[in-house]
Amino acid sequence: MNASSNGYELLDFGDGRKLEGFGGVILDRPSPAAEGVAKAYPEAWREAAARYDRTLGDQGTWTPKKAVLQKWNVSFVLDSQTGRVPTQRRVGSVISLQLQASPFGHVGVFPEQQDNWRWIARQSAHRQAVWQRPVRILNLFAYTGGSTLAAAAAGAEVVHIDAARNIVQRARRNAVLSRLSDRPIRWIAEDATKFCQRELKRGNRYDAVILDPPTYGHGPKGESWKFAEHVLPLLRMCAELTAENRAFVLMTSHTPGVGQAELAAYVAQGFFGRCNQPPVSGELFLATADGRRLPSGVFARWPG
Repeated sequence: MNASSNGYELLDFGDGRKLEGFGGVILDRPSPAAEGVAKAYPEAWREAAARYDRTLGDQGTWTPKKAVLQKWNVSFVLDSQTGRVPTQRRVGSVISLQLQASPFGHVGVFPEQQDNWRWIARQSAHRQAVWQRPVRILNLFAYTGGSTLAAAAAGAEVVHIDAARNIVQRARRNAVLSRLSDRPIRWIAEDATKFCQRELKRGNRYDAVILDPPTYGHGPKGESWKFAEHVLPLLRMCAELTAENRAFVLMTSHTPGVGQAELAAYVAQGFFGRCNQPPVSGELFLATADGRRLPSGVFARWPG
């Protein structure tokens, strides 16, 4: 079993772990969703370049460490469901992200977001064709830029917000890798709540909002974030920011105890003030080549 030379693949999962290929680099990482499941291809796990194990809290170690010290790239297709990178690469058809293993077990991408990136690109392109102008998108908790680049590739204007300055810098590098550095993207390291408060005072408005809030977090100046406490006020601010022309909303979550129904209710309550306009919700997942699915969070999207 070999990993794709440039894309992402879920090769196997089981016994509380997942085996993934990122741009040809095979990694063995923990996955609580794979508990109580048997590995389908035990022999394939010997091909892993490195294994990650948690040692203290949310941190851990990679073994062997030298195998993941370098940076490498992975590509994702926006205009195809096949997962293969086109031979004749068209600008905007593929986004590329630079990866590097972290002490927290992350590598710089959440590949379960791939379908959402394609949805963002379709929504942005459709609304631009209808309005005859670019869609203006606010992307909060934007991480290394997958959603930002998907929107920009479709012609949108994006304001990219993440609390970590080094992560914003990585997102900017990903724009260069994806040949999208000339697109209208503002890169801002800021606390999401404070930024939205200031945008409301400035009178700035947006057409769409994308957000992937963590369960817990901190802003660049130590601002506290707790999903259960802060997400609904933030969604209400986002609703006000998009009240004049709302093209779409996308929210994803990996917070324990927040399922499809709960996330849809948050979005409906936050944006519409009631739950009788529910968004479409579903499960984020990773899939192996033989069709087995590994749950990886939930999403809520409006419109469906």
